[in-house]
Amino acid sequence: MCLDTGSYMMNFAGCAQCQACEPIKIVNVQRTEDENNDEEFVTFQHVCHECEHVIANHEYTFRVVDEYQVYQMYCALCGHAEDERSIMPCDPRGPKD
Repeated sequence: MCLDTGSYMMNFAGCAQCQACEPIKIVNVQRTEDENNDEEFVTFQHVCHECEHVIANHEYTFRVVDEYQVYQMYCALCGHAEDERSIMPCDPRGPKD
């Protein structure tokens, strides 16, 4: 299950340093926007609630390419993902399978 905090908890067995299984914190959020390229870049760290050990670095990008919104995510805890959606009401490529 993915929490509102952005953590995919099925991948989290416990902190490697203190073995705590408490919900993890998100810290050091940095957001950069490039208005000229319609791009947003966000990084943050998943950190143990008990001992402050950095569990994983999380980053994602969002940008508009031609007439598509492109989202990419990279994180050792949450995984890797990429998605592309048309900004038009109907995708000119047709429905996604």
